[in-house]
Amino acid sequence: MATEDDIKNINASLKQVSDQLKAQAETADKEIKAHTKLSEETKAKVDELLTKQGELQANLQNAEQKLAMLETSGLGGIEAPKSMGEQFIESEGFQSWAQRPSGSFGMDVKNVITEGDSSAGDLIVPQRVPGIKTNPLRRMTIRDLIAWGRTTSNSVEYVRELVYTNNAAPVSENPSGTKPESNITFEADQAPVVTIAHWIHASKQVLADVPMLQSYIDGRLRAGLKLKEEDQLLNGSGVGLNIDGIYTQATAYSEPTGANPQAETLIDRLRLAMLQVALAEYSADGIVLHPTDWANVELTKTSDNAYLWANPRALAGPSLWGLPVVATTAMSQNTFLTGVFGGGVAVQGWDREDISLSIATQDDRDFVKNMLKLLVEERLALTVYRPTAFVKGNFDGLPAST
Repeated sequence: MATEDDIKNINASLKQVSDQLKAQAETADKEIKAHTKLSEETKAKVDELLTKQGELQANLQNAEQKLAMLETSGLGGIEAPKSMGEQFIESEGFQSWAQRPSGSFGMDVKNVITEGDSSAGDLIVPQRVPGIKTNPLRRMTIRDLIAWGRTTSNSVEYVRELVYTNNAAPVSENPSGTKPESNITFEADQAPVVTIAHWIHASKQVLADVPMLQSYIDGRLRAGLKLKEEDQLLNGSGVGLNIDGIYTQATAYSEPTGANPQAETLIDRLRLAMLQVALAEYSADGIVLHPTDWANVELTKTSDNAYLWANPRALAGPSLWGLPVVATTAMSQNTFLTGVFGGGVAVQGWDREDISLSIATQDDRDFVKNMLKLLVEERLALTVYRPTAFVKGNFDGLPAST
């Protein structure tokens, strides 16, 4: 995709070719004066430079047109990121393999997804609709809340904080005894890198229908993998091949001493859970709810039936008490989680391998049925440093209405 830097580079090359042409013109002039004709070497060099100049001018015109189109569309010269399916079907390796599919083909793809129309080269012609369109808001996920790093190992060794006792106190300039000692209790732990994978059967005819293949990859394989990833990050049991999830390790909710909510509601309990996090000397930065519970929050009304927390006409992301809300079916209905997700203070995710996608036809049963297999997988780990920075609970005992 053309950028301003591309145009600058082409202009620089054009100037260089022009300078070389000028030099060759001077040489040609000398040769004509001396021999009344040009040497074959000079002719060849001039022809080569003129050809190169023409190509550069064509490239410049093409780049300027593309940049103008981008600026008109509001992209500002920035190429829109491609979805996993687009990356796969546009790769030279896949296009070559698809001409005569046999055995298997696989590649790593960037862990991105887009919601809007984007170019897919010569294979896919995006549908253009007159007028201005805005990209739909993608649902925030657990992954979005967490800080992520990379690891090259099969496990991540880390230290989990258990108990912190703060005995800091004023002391004299020359104390007669020892200064106060605080205490932090740790335990060493190890988070294994977990592989999450699944595959589906598809008709071999999808190789000839590129948009259908892209929809299989983005709409089924990647989406399904990310749903399971979210469930593992939240609820993984830590047993066997499972991630030790955040909800699994979080501290159970207990109404803070001194709190006295009147006619407690779902919204009140979430605020009290945030208070419990604050009393543990942390500041919550996110809330996780089941979509039904979040809908109940948004449907809360005043006595005169005005929406209290939501504006049905507004296009805004879900938030409550100033914190972003992740509404996901990975969370059980009637339960909640809040705590310190960001900054790597209390939890951090680790990517070992981004999503990889493979396509294969070598199975003999697939061969006779004109079928193929599509497989996606990823490898990741999760480390929860401070379980007390997270509070989990339920809405038992509250009135049916929020």
